[in-house]
Amino acid sequence: QVQLVESGGGLVQAGETLRLSCAASIRTFSTYAWFRQAPGKEREFVAAITWSDTTYADSVKGRFTISRDNAKNTVYLQMNSLKPEDTAVYYCAADRLLLSVPREDRQYDYWGRGTQVQVTV
Repeated sequence: QVQLVESGGGLVQAGETLRLSCAASIRTFSTYAWFRQAPGKEREFVAAITWSDTTYADSVKGRFTISRDNAKNTVYLQMNSLKPEDTAVYYCAADRLLLSVPREDRQYDYWGRGTQVQVTV
């Protein structure tokens, strides 16, 4: 059973920083992504990374950075200058393929259970 486990969420004030981690049970994923879902809202794309490229939602560009440590089978989401509107459950997603449309959540075959991020004013 392939597993993705997120960690690093928490409660912070606006302007502060969090770093999320996603640990994978295998190292053969070509595409990783972070999605988030706020209460009562649809799941939305945050960031994605392949072996060489990164993609960001406009709402987080310049504030969030996605990276990967292949030796540890781990993907990170560095979140700086957090805003209250960043409050959501953050999910890690992965696929063995290099996805042509990494923003589309239906393309990912593997998902973590999520980690809560709450940003207060």
